[in-house]
Amino acid sequence: MEDLINARCGWAGTDELYTKYHDEEWGRPVTDDKALFEFLVLESAQAGLSWITILRKREGYRKAFHGFDAEQVARITPEEVEQLMRFDGIIRNRRKILCTIDNAKLFLAIQQEFGSFYEYTLSFFPDRRPIVNHFETLNRIPAKSPESEAMSRDMKKRGFRFFGPTICYAFLQATGFVNDHLEGCFCKAGPTKPHTTDAKF
Repeated sequence: MEDLINARCGWAGTDELYTKYHDEEWGRPVTDDKALFEFLVLESAQAGLSWITILRKREGYRKAFHGFDAEQVARITPEEVEQLMRFDGIIRNRRKILCTIDNAKLFLAIQQEFGSFYEYTLSFFPDRRPIVNHFETLNRIPAKSPESEAMSRDMKKRGFRFFGPTICYAFLQATGFVNDHLEGCFCKAGPTKPHTTDAKF
C-alpha cells in the first residue's frame, strides 16, 4: 500500500474518495459531451472552494441537475431554482445555480455550432491533440496555460461564467485534454478507458 501511495501524484493524499478520483478518473480522456458537461458544472461550482468539497457533493449535483443532462438543465425554472436553494446536496449559491443554467444553454449552442463540445475543446489545442506534460514535482504544474486562457477568453465572450483560465485548466486536466500526472505516477502512462457519467465517486 505504501508503494502505491508513493507512486501517486502528491495531491491525491490518502482520502479514499480523492485517491479513487485520482486513480480512476483524473486525466482520463473524455470524449462524451455529457461527461464534459458534468465537469463543466462541477469545476464551475468549485470556484473559491476545495475540489474535495465538490467531490463529496457530486451525487447531489447529479440529482439536482438532472444527471448532467444539459438540455434539461437549460430548462430549469425559477421555481426549481428556489427548490435547489433549499437542497443540501449542492453548494447553495444562487449565482452559481443560475450560472449553471445559463452555461447549459451556452453549452448547447456550442454543440450546435461545432457538432460537439468535445470538438470545440479540441479546437484550442495544437494539431487538435491533447498535451502530455512531464513534470516531476507539483510546484512545476501551472495554474493555467495558453490553451486554457484562449478557451476561457472565448467562453467568456460567449457568456459563460465561473470559468476563468484557472478553472478552465483544471477542467482540461480532469478531462484528459492535458495529462499532468507527475513523472513516476502509476497513472502517467495515460489510462485509455474513457470516463463515463455512470461512475460513482
